[in-house]
Amino acid sequence: MLVLFETAAGYAIFKVLDEKKLHEIDSLWKEFETPEKANKIVKLKHFEKFQDTTEALAASTALVEGKIGKNLKKILKKIVAKDAHEQLAVADAKLGGVIKDKLNLSCLHSPMVTELMRGIRSQMEGLITGLPSREMAAMCLGLAHSLSRYKLKFSPDKVDTMIVQAISLLDDLDKELNNYIMRCREWYGWHFPELGKIITDNLTYCKCVKQIGDRRNFSSSDLSEFLPEEVEEEVKAAAEISMGTEVSEEDISNIQHLCDQVIEISDYRAQLYDYLKNRMMAIAPNLTVMVGELVGARLIAHAGSLLNLAKHPASTVQILGAEKALFRALKTKRDTPKFGLIYHASIVGQTTAKNKGKISRMLAAKTALTIRYDALGESTSAEMGAENRLKVETRLRHLEEKGIRRISGTGKALARADKYQHKSEVKTYDPSGESTLPLVPKKRKIEVGEEEETETPVKAKKAKVVEIKEEPEEPQEEEEPVKKKKKKKQKEVVVFVEEVGEEEEEQPTTSTAGENTEKKKKKKKKKIKEEPEDD
Repeated sequence: MLVLFETAAGYAIFKVLDEKKLHEIDSLWKEFETPEKANKIVKLKHFEKFQDTTEALAASTALVEGKIGKNLKKILKKIVAKDAHEQLAVADAKLGGVIKDKLNLSCLHSPMVTELMRGIRSQMEGLITGLPSREMAAMCLGLAHSLSRYKLKFSPDKVDTMIVQAISLLDDLDKELNNYIMRCREWYGWHFPELGKIITDNLTYCKCVKQIGDRRNFSSSDLSEFLPEEVEEEVKAAAEISMGTEVSEEDISNIQHLCDQVIEISDYRAQLYDYLKNRMMAIAPNLTVMVGELVGARLIAHAGSLLNLAKHPASTVQILGAEKALFRALKTKRDTPKFGLIYHASIVGQTTAKNKGKISRMLAAKTALTIRYDALGESTSAEMGAENRLKVETRLRHLEEKGIRRISGTGKALARADKYQHKSEVKTYDPSGESTLPLVPKKRKIEVGEEEETETPVKAKKAKVVEIKEEPEEPQEEEEPVKKKKKKKQKEVVVFVEEVGEEEEEQPTTSTAGENTEKKKKKKKKKIKEEPEDD
């Protein structure tokens, strides 16, 4: 058996002398305790030294990626091909598969080989002759530094570091700009307060203040470069009748220096935004098409890198940036948030409040696909992102039109929209609720019993059944014209009492009985009118 061993100084090929001892994996380390014991197990057959650090770096990079370098290919053809019947022990299974495919050599990788490599590494100085320990240490150090620089420069994990830094700087610039502009408006507002209401754009405001300075110079200056004619005339008119205080030239010069800072930071922010846009289109084109460069860059910065973001599921991408709200909702057992940073995407902004949750969930699912395609795929086109964005927009239109359009049973024909009908219940007004008198007052019962002993309580109950709304007979209406001006409540009760009297009129046959009933009616009316006053 032959062993391929890679070192910082070059390639080494060892021949195994005693293969029986290799099967005892647990006790194999005892055979490499001293160089003398190690020489009894393996023997150096060939050693190919690297010429310089560049060659060593190229060989190490090829081994890390599982590829065969040019020098290694020559050595294997020259040395190992002679003993083609023997197996070649390698430290990497992927490398062994490549060697087997290209050179048709049988390779072996197992725990036994791993222990053998560990033993050779421990006694490398004694097994490889003609290589001083100091030189070997210097080669290891130089190769380690070179390999680290190479990985830092070309690692796919570190390419998006510039995006993370750029979006963080962009956010910081926005905060500083807001502070500076607020201070500038407040400072110059003491001198010319009307200008802040006329000019709403911050950059234009600072440019005007920088060019003019004192408000008395507005009337004699030309602002057509910054303002339209109508606004310019309004500013000049306001400058003549301004209520601001007078300030010194030193104050004006300091305000103008602050305006210079605002203009410079604004220009640098625009330049930084263009740089970020170009970097995002180069590194994550599909993600940029889906959610925009700012939201995409914030997602990458929040996850740490594009590869880390690609490992997140769609549900995590949806609420990325709302971790505090999520854990607060879980702790208080309330509804969890529906979106995080993805809320600022243009598609979610177009949606109504009712459908924002649905669209953000679908957008997060499609965004997760585009992130993985950008991080792990080899293509640099943005076709996949455009297709997924079109699907999300189609779904958005369908949700927005759902209330107007109704799909029929076939799924193709459009049904008519039903005529709108207001289905509220109409309740009729019950006037009996207005009366402050009870339906059967106790006082009236007692008084009626005293005046007319012949009237039984059964007849009074029959009188209760009579509705107040019924119209009285014609002869009775003639007696009432004097009392029409009284309140409605009193009138209703009077009608009620008269109907009681009607039933009593039917029983007697003589005329004297009718006269007695008329007297009783008048007495009852007087007593009933007094009852509301008692209440």
